[in-house]
Amino acid sequence: MQFPKSIRPFIGAKNYEESRNFYRDLGFEESVLSPNMCYFDMDGFGFYLQNAYVKDWVDNTMIFMEVTDVKEFWKKLMALNLPAKYETTRLVPIRELDWGRECFVHDPSGILWHFGEFNDA
Repeated sequence: MQFPKSIRPFIGAKNYEESRNFYRDLGFEESVLSPNMCYFDMDGFGFYLQNAYVKDWVDNTMIFMEVTDVKEFWKKLMALNLPAKYETTRLVPIRELDWGRECFVHDPSGILWHFGEFNDA
């Protein structure tokens, strides 16, 4: 039996170069795979960014990334001042929920990232 080693979603970009800059600023390492696709990695977790934009697809894309400490991650996000650099980027502060806590980032294309930390079980 084989066990998964990773999961790598494909996401689109309204403005490919702006999105590439955004994800590098967010702390991801970029590997260029072709003129129209890059792989972004952060500590072994990553995704493919495509130079492709389908409004309905991008507008409905959400990604959840578990972090070890959402409060520290939020401080890092605030220090990056991403909305000042990327006009359509939005940050939503931490919300406390039954299962844990999370904050949100809307990337330059509108993709909604959930950065969350689960309660100890």
